[in-house]
Amino acid sequence: MAPSRVIIDTDPGVDDVLALLLAFSASPEEIEVLLISITFGNVEAQNCLRNLVSMFHVIQKEMTWRRSQGMPEGFDTLRKFKPTVAVGAEEPLGDPREMAAYIHGNDGLGGVHSSHPHHSCPEETWKSLFDRPPQDTLLTTTAISAAHTDPASPISLFTPSNRASHLEIIRTLAGNPPGTITIIAVGPLTNLALAASHAPNIFMRAKSVLVMGGAISGPGNVTPVAEFNTLADPTATARVFALTSPNPATTMPPTVLRNPLKRDCNGLQPKILPPYPPRDELAVERLKVIMFPLDLTERHYLRRDEFNAKTQPLIEKGSPLAEWASAFLRTTFNTMENLHHGHDGGGTYVNLHDPLCVWYAMKGESLKEQWTITDGEDIRIETTGHWTKGMCVIDRRSRKMGDDGEGGEVVGDKGGWLSRSGGNRVGRCVGTPGERALAPVLLDTVFGQIS
Repeated sequence: MAPSRVIIDTDPGVDDVLALLLAFSASPEEIEVLLISITFGNVEAQNCLRNLVSMFHVIQKEMTWRRSQGMPEGFDTLRKFKPTVAVGAEEPLGDPREMAAYIHGNDGLGGVHSSHPHHSCPEETWKSLFDRPPQDTLLTTTAISAAHTDPASPISLFTPSNRASHLEIIRTLAGNPPGTITIIAVGPLTNLALAASHAPNIFMRAKSVLVMGGAISGPGNVTPVAEFNTLADPTATARVFALTSPNPATTMPPTVLRNPLKRDCNGLQPKILPPYPPRDELAVERLKVIMFPLDLTERHYLRRDEFNAKTQPLIEKGSPLAEWASAFLRTTFNTMENLHHGHDGGGTYVNLHDPLCVWYAMKGESLKEQWTITDGEDIRIETTGHWTKGMCVIDRRSRKMGDDGEGGEVVGDKGGWLSRSGGNRVGRCVGTPGERALAPVLLDTVFGQIS
């Protein structure tokens, strides 16, 4: 079976890095990562970028160490397919920026850059590679040179892009046949909303969009009703979800300025994101979106005792990756133990929110019968509520769909919830190969080759 070819849009914090390690350690027959698109989220975008580059730095050190021990290098997918890395949104479309430093630490990885600075890649070796270029170029000469002349550099594992993430998303989709590229979105959806606004017909070429976000049947994790990624930019999520609708105009959020308090160098306010073209002008009927909401992802977790049992022997042997991962996860385990009931000792755990989406991208086709995906639910995002911003709203009334009346609404139904021609059609993952199956898959894929 051909590998799942993906774009990963991410805000590298703890579970994001675990998801990326899972993807890069997988078999090249399972997954190919074409682009890593950075967004703000758990922390500021530049900290997210530092975490990502440091991850490549540690991977490079890990492969060197494994060779010295006569072990397989691992990271087969990464060694076969070198991804592009681009930096995108630094703030949401119209709301104040939300971050999750209280979980992930101020640097996004539990303070690992301070506690283990030898595993951090010095900024002077990479930061300038992502400076914006002249408009007619994609990569600076410096970036191309650094990516190809030093095989011992972590930058040799990826190609840095100077274009904004949403432009790289469009470039990647445009350069491949329609329906062949899956977008895995494990942070706020700002980059995706910007890409869809910039070139909606090209964005609609995506095979599917896998979204870690939202809460449907359970509480949120930032407010009683909102999950972090959705709350961090509810307008962006609403705009992406609207592309699943037979008529996107029926679920589009109110038009907003991109950060209306901010002005450009000429003192002008930024442009308003326009509405999408009419349905008959879009290239495909609807965008395929599959949600992996909090009430599903929270049931997939990694316990402290099982992580330590896998990594401690490797740390004693000198594994850079085991030492680095143990450092940032130690802080996260401690944070979870302090914040939540039911977390104690070896039973303390971290949720595998983002790795679950990567697991589906790897195994969703080959183990199709073990995954359960709902078919086109009308899930909408609250973008303006004082207490309910970021909430996923669904119709829980026991009402039959009706014939559209004046204005496209069914008589007795406000908002077009019962209309056959409006509303969103979002898929939702409700069943996986096993709630306790993911943790050993993650550990064995990333660390198992050297145990």
